Amino acid sequence: MARVELVMPKMGESIMEATILKWRKQPGDRVELDEPVLDIATDKVDSEVPSPVEGVLAELLFKENDVVPINTPIAIIETEASAAQPAASPAVSQPSSNGNGTQSAPEPAAAAQVPFVPAVAAETPGKSGASGRFYSPLVRTIAKQEGIAQTELDAIAGSGQEGRVTKKDILAYVDNRSAAPAKPPQPVVQPAAPAPAPAAPAVSVSGNMEIVEMDRMRKLIADHMVMSKHTSAHVTSFVEADVTNLVNWRNRIKDSFKKKYGENITFTPIFVEAVARAIRDFPMINISVDGTRLIVKKDINIGMAAALPTGNLIVPVIRNADFLNLVGLTKQVNDLANRARLGQLKPDEIQGGTFTLTNVGTFGNVMGTPIINQPQVAIMATGAIRKKPAVLETEYGDVIAIRQMMFLSMSYDHRVVDGMLGGSFIRRVADYLEQFDPNRDI
Repeated sequence: MARVELVMPKMGESIMEATILKWRKQPGDRVELDEPVLDIATDKVDSEVPSPVEGVLAELLFKENDVVPINTPIAIIETEASAAQPAASPAVSQPSSNGNGTQSAPEPAAAAQVPFVPAVAAETPGKSGASGRFYSPLVRTIAKQEGIAQTELDAIAGSGQEGRVTKKDILAYVDNRSAAPAKPPQPVVQPAAPAPAPAAPAVSVSGNMEIVEMDRMRKLIADHMVMSKHTSAHVTSFVEADVTNLVNWRNRIKDSFKKKYGENITFTPIFVEAVARAIRDFPMINISVDGTRLIVKKDINIGMAAALPTGNLIVPVIRNADFLNLVGLTKQVNDLANRARLGQLKPDEIQGGTFTLTNVGTFGNVMGTPIINQPQVAIMATGAIRKKPAVLETEYGDVIAIRQMMFLSMSYDHRVVDGMLGGSFIRRVADYLEQFDPNRDI
């Protein structure tokens, strides 16, 4: 029998480790080719890891909730083939042709003796100092190489799950570290953020209450939102736009658009198109902040907030949105939204956004004050489109007419985006929507 290693797959360019959420199979269970063996999670997305071969699960090398570096063997599968050369477990990214750690039959012992960090070893380096935080083997290796003491490591603010220090966090710390790292100034140790003591008792006196634990994604969203408010000085500006021409055009062409391109055209791709054009006019809205430096992004990658069936939120990214026509944007919006609902997004598809758009009008809301999606500096919300009486200027004088009106609201980081830039940008988006050509071809 050949013993084949199931390895932790590479989940994206910047993702170096993942957490094992649940083993779907146990030792002794038979697994089919491409059958999910376990569920894993990164700071970005949850995924399934399918089996690269058909066989019997012989051994689990890690337990649930263990954090494992990519390309590390996590289980052994016994196959009947004498020289199996399966690809690495393609949870998300396409595997390379080198096999990614699979073993052939002539060396069955090698697969069993592949060096890995067992569950006990993962716990030992994880808890240390006063913080009691978990540190992955990769983070601890970098800390050792850079001469970072344990007290110094405990003081680094982590952006990972439950405040865990990720590779990105420690590398950023190394870049900004002072010349004398061995004895950092005594940090204000921020114990696991729960400073506010639980105000409410765990059990209701009346019994007419239910206590529900946040799921993993909700915890990540909560941490990210609080971090954003602590990071950026939020300011929100509002404009009202007359989108009557836009609405009439969509109502007129939506059936023929569906017949010609096989896609339902919603308002979202039209909003994305207007935002992309406005970013070209005001490129300093398409930036991020690194200390006292501004990083101006040349690519216009627009994230679109999508609600999941669970009630959680995810933000897939339309890359180079300014190079796509309305048909291309429609296909991208529909594809990303559908796969978001099905939990089929890849980690790379929710990274690299430079500006975010959220459509609160989907829920009947007329406006909102969204929280900036770090490390971006602005996020726009589009409200519900409603018929309202409005004053129109004509050559014969002002008249009151029923028009399709909507509010746009944009929150921006007042550290680097002043009111003039923020207000001018959102006004330009509204102008593009109001000036939409009602005779536009599809």
